Parts: sequence; C-alpha cells; structure tokens
Amino acid sequence: MTEAAIRDRAFVAAYRRLLESGELRRRADAAYERLADCDLCARYCRVDRRKGIEGAVCHTAMRAVVASHGPHHGEEDPLRGHAGSGTIFFSWCNLRCVFCQNWDISQRGAGHEVEPAAIADRMLELQRLGCHNINFVTPSHVVAQIVAAVHDAAQRGLTVPLVYNTSGYDSAEALALLDGIVDIYMPDMKYGDSALARKYSKVRGYVEVNRAAVKEMHRQVGDLVLDARHRWSAFWRPKSRGTRIST
Repeated sequence: MTEAAIRDRAFVAAYRRLLESGELRRRADAAYERLADCDLCARYCRVDRRKGIEGAVCHTAMRAVVASHGPHHGEEDPLRGHAGSGTIFFSWCNLRCVFCQNWDISQRGAGHEVEPAAIADRMLELQRLGCHNINFVTPSHVVAQIVAAVHDAAQRGLTVPLVYNTSGYDSAEALALLDGIVDIYMPDMKYGDSALARKYSKVRGYVEVNRAAVKEMHRQVGDLVLDARHRWSAFWRPKSRGTRIST
C-alpha cells in the first residue's frame, strides 16, 4: 500500500470491529474469569483476585488503581502529536525495578481504586480533549479491567487508537485477549540478561518472556507504519497499527 493510499484510507480502531461482532463483550467476560486463577501477567501468581490481593504481586484485586490521566506531551512525537497522547497511568506493577522513575506509583500504589466505567469515563474525556490516542501505561496486571473499560467506552463513542505501553513482562494468555483490541503496542525490552532482571527487577525469566511477548505483539499488529509527512513530528495517521520498541 502506498503512503498516499494510507493517508486517504479512513482509520478504524481495531476494537470497533470487535464491538460490532459482539466479541469485545465476550473478551471482557473471559478476562474477568481469568482473575479467579490469575494468569494475566507472566508472574502467574494463580491468585483469586476476585477475593482480594493476598498473594498477588500486583496488589490489585477486582478494581484497577489509577494514579492519573491526561494529555501527555512527553511521549514520542508520532504518539503525542500536537494535542498529546491520552495517558492513563495505572498504579502498581508486576515488576519491582530498583530504577523505576515512577516508584511512588508502581511500588507504593499512589492513586484511587476505580471501576471500569470510571476508566471508560477518563478515556472519553481524553478523546474530547483532542488526544490522538488512549495510552495505557503499566497495563499488564489490569488487562481484565482495561478490556471491560474499552467495551464500555466503545459503546459510548470511543474511536481513537489504543496504545499498550508495557514493561514487556506480559503473558500469552493476556495478549490473546488483547488481539484485535490494541492498535499500537509499545513494549519495553529492559534486559538482555535474565539474571540482571532478577537482580534489579525481582522477576524470573524476563528475557524469554519478553521476547515471546514482543514476537506475539508484532504478529498481531505488524510493523509500525507512519506516513512520510508525519513520520517524525506529528500524530498517528490512518493505518496507525504497529509495534514500537522501547529500551
């Protein structure tokens, strides 16, 4: 497909198609069922998060904890554009990085518990503000809550692309639920040595899990595609699906 054809084609966020078919509702239900024996990140804690947080590394039960939301102008140019990337920062994390710049959020849990409907409200607010996308930051442990929120927001008119901005320690089970929902994956590849990941992020097998996850993300959305005019300095254009690797 030529770049001119990409510009001329109307963009449709992936989740809109799943909404129309009813699959998005089914994904939301299936994701919540997995909380009973949680495998929604690569920790595989197998905790019943419907009953509480005891034993869960992510300290998150049925409701996600949101630290903040708003237009973010510090992301890469193709994400932030002129109106910002619509970030929703989730509290807690499935890693314990000693170098985390957001440690008060990721390891202290600063924020407030919210229902999926409240996450959907934030998504729609960011769209109304003109944000070019919804950017889920540290989403791995709240996939169930995110899918439910996307279903709600899509029913109420959400149309912008979704960015999954992850530390890269994602389970195959979670990524299967996200297939066809996420438009843009933005995974970290923090380590090339799992021993260092164990030392500095308190996690096992990071490299193996991370490489498998990134490969699956790429299978789902393919290469990053930008048009020539906005390749470096503006917002996502039609056919904005893709994988962006962060290190």
